[in-house]
Amino acid sequence: MKPQARIYVAGHTGLAGSALVRALKAAGYTNLIVRRHADLDLTDSHAIASFFALEKPEIVFLAAAKVGGILVNQTYPADFIQDNLAIQTNVIHEAWRAGVRRLLFLGSSCIYPRQCPQPIREDYLMTGPLEPTNRPYALAKIAGIEMCWAYNRQHETRYLCAMPTNLYGPGDNYDLRTGHVLAAFMRRFHDAKASGANSVTLWGTGAARREFLHSDDMAAACVHLMTLPEVRSEALYTDREPPLVNVGCGEDLTIRELAELVRRVVDVDVDIEWDSTKPDGMPRKLLDVGKLSGLGWQASIELENGIRHAYADFCSRA
Repeated sequence: MKPQARIYVAGHTGLAGSALVRALKAAGYTNLIVRRHADLDLTDSHAIASFFALEKPEIVFLAAAKVGGILVNQTYPADFIQDNLAIQTNVIHEAWRAGVRRLLFLGSSCIYPRQCPQPIREDYLMTGPLEPTNRPYALAKIAGIEMCWAYNRQHETRYLCAMPTNLYGPGDNYDLRTGHVLAAFMRRFHDAKASGANSVTLWGTGAARREFLHSDDMAAACVHLMTLPEVRSEALYTDREPPLVNVGCGEDLTIRELAELVRRVVDVDVDIEWDSTKPDGMPRKLLDVGKLSGLGWQASIELENGIRHAYADFCSRA
C-alpha cells in the first residue's frame, strides 16, 4: 500500500475497525475514508454503490459486522445472518465494481467446526458441523470468505480474509446482553466492586478454553499482511484454497482462568459462581498461527497487560 493510498475502513467505530484506524495512522497512512452508520447504511446496496462511485477508494478494510456474544447470537439469529450477508455482499461487490483490487475481509474463528482438532489450521474450514450457538453468524462469515475467493479467481483481485481469534481492547462493547465474554466479565466484576456485591454469577461451567488477542495486535497483523511484498504474499492467492489467514497469539486458557484474571485486574474480592444451565459454546478454539508467523508477524501484547489496558479504557468511559 502506498502511503497516499485512499483507504476505506468499513466499521471504523467498532473494536476492530477503530484499532485498524489507529494502526494505519501509526504506519503513516493518512488518506483514510470512514463513514458512520448514520451516514452510510452498509446493508443498502444503492447507498454503497453511490459511496464507492464518489469516494473511489483504492484499498478496503472490511471490519463492519453485526457481532455479539452467545446470548445475542441465540436471540437474534435472523438479524445476524441477514445483516452480515448484506454488509459483506454489498461492500465486496461494489469494491470490485469500483476497481478496488486489494481488500481485507475480517471474519472470526467461529467459522471453524465445533469439534476441530486443536490448534485449528486454516484447512479445517468446512470439515465438520459448526457450533450451534453462533451458526448463522459463522455461515455468513464463511460466505464472505467464499465470495472473496471467487472474486479473486474470476476477476483477478487480491481479496484477503483474516480470521482473528476472540478480540478485546479499547472501545469494546461492555453491554451484558450483547458483549463478548471478556468485556462482559470486566463489566460484571466492575459493577460488583461498585455495588459491594459478595459474588458474581457467570455463564457455563468455566471449562471451555479460549484464545484472546488485543485489538491493536489484530490491527498490526492486518496492516502487516496488506503491506507484504507481492512475492511473499502471492502464495495466499491460489485456485486451490481460500485466501485465509488465522490471526491469533497461539495460546489459550480456560474461561474459569480468564474470570480469575479479570477479577484480579479489577481488584475486587468476590466469589465466582458458575451457572452450568447456560451453554459453554465450543469446547476449545485455539488457532494455529503458523501461516501468519511464517509471513513474519507474531503477537506482542501479553494478556494480563492487555486486560489492564482495556480496563483503564473501560473506566475512562464509565
